[in-house]
Amino acid sequence: MKKSLFLSLLLTFLTAFNVWGQHSFRFHDGKFRIAQFTDIHWDAKSANWKQTSTIIQKVIQTEKPDIAILTGDIVTEQPADEGWKSIIQIFENSHLPFVVVMGNHDAEVMSKKEIYQQLTASSYYAGCIGATNITGYGNCSIPIYSSNKSSDQPAALIYCIDSNDYQPIKEYGAYDWIHFDQIQWYRTESKKYTQANSNKPLPALAFFHIPLVEFKHVVARNDYLGNYGDGEVCSSNINSGMFASFIDMKDVMGVFCGHDHDNDFIGMEYDIALGYGRVSGLDAYGKVDRGGRIIELYEGQRKFDTWVRTANKKEDTFYYPSALTSKDERTMNYLPATSVKPSKQGVAYTYFEGKIKHTKDIHTLKKVESGTMKNFSISNAKQNDHFAYIFRAFIQIKERGVYRFYTYSDDGSKLLIDNQLVVDNDGGHSARRAEGKVALEPGFHDIEVQYFEDYMGQTLDVGYSARNVTEQSIPSELLYLPQ
Repeated sequence: MKKSLFLSLLLTFLTAFNVWGQHSFRFHDGKFRIAQFTDIHWDAKSANWKQTSTIIQKVIQTEKPDIAILTGDIVTEQPADEGWKSIIQIFENSHLPFVVVMGNHDAEVMSKKEIYQQLTASSYYAGCIGATNITGYGNCSIPIYSSNKSSDQPAALIYCIDSNDYQPIKEYGAYDWIHFDQIQWYRTESKKYTQANSNKPLPALAFFHIPLVEFKHVVARNDYLGNYGDGEVCSSNINSGMFASFIDMKDVMGVFCGHDHDNDFIGMEYDIALGYGRVSGLDAYGKVDRGGRIIELYEGQRKFDTWVRTANKKEDTFYYPSALTSKDERTMNYLPATSVKPSKQGVAYTYFEGKIKHTKDIHTLKKVESGTMKNFSISNAKQNDHFAYIFRAFIQIKERGVYRFYTYSDDGSKLLIDNQLVVDNDGGHSARRAEGKVALEPGFHDIEVQYFEDYMGQTLDVGYSARNVTEQSIPSELLYLPQ
């Protein structure tokens, strides 16, 4: 009896945590590739299922991912059991490990418990049913190990979270949210991995179905790559703080969801990318070509590239953390380098005093002095308020590409490259950031920064980033005195 009870408990444990189906994932040659499929809306009675299956298989064959993440609304019609068998078969036949997070429609035709019991029976399923003491099913973390096979330390993480489905109080809107116990689970997992990594957060991605409220902020700034065809972000009305915990724990670089079929955009909210997958199923509503989103991680770096792949083409690539894109590289006009070859490093400046409200009026002020300094700095201003600077230098650009420049200033500032306005942070204001993009050929380019301080607080930071340049204040070694 005791032996029978032990075996029964062991079987329950193995089923819950998918011990026999676990896969150990590693980077290969410094990269790890994820395919996200979403909103398949599989209907075994529809004539579309064969073509949907073909599209998914074509994406897999073309991109050769290391894992597939299915972000909800996968099987939404009866017979659901037959539908899930067909979904599982796609990945088993492709010999591709996969994970599923629930959408708001999946449990309408089959219970989540039954779905995960069926999923975890597959040797290619890489997730688990999840802890039973927190909200939802399928909550799990998946470590990705170094390409060095002698290493047993994770190098990156994937978090899969159940965003739940509906909530009963109509005043709160239709959709549920990620609950506090799930957020606490994430924080505990994140802390565990961070502590094991010498207190340095691992690069991580998070996947779930319903977008966070913060996706609306990306739309409001109108700074994203991809489609916003739904014309809205159908998130929960309640912000439970999931994004704030991602910020606090400092590991998650990108969040990927589904749910809104004609949205597939990706953009930045602070230093976290928020992106939709591409709707994958032909029985789902939506006008865009069906396909999947590919995310490629770089080992040892907080960096990834992501693009949409359909059966017929690869769409534009978004580069994290710069948030620059292959569309920028393809469509922007590149400014040629100057013919100068400066030899002395530094920045030339002119310092003014007086009251103004806009940078255009700097030249009306009293000119106090001119000189040179190592970098853009206002630390030598002779008074706390009512002063201005014009800085000029040549900046050395070492690689052809699109560059993002920023100023963080109190009060106003502007940044020009080769006499072209790139950053407009003008006017009287407290400390704030403004940024802009410019495409540059390699060589030396003229850079001018205009700055004024009105009153009560003063600061200036001038920085840049590029596809292969982590955001930073412009290094002094790249700045040369104008001739």
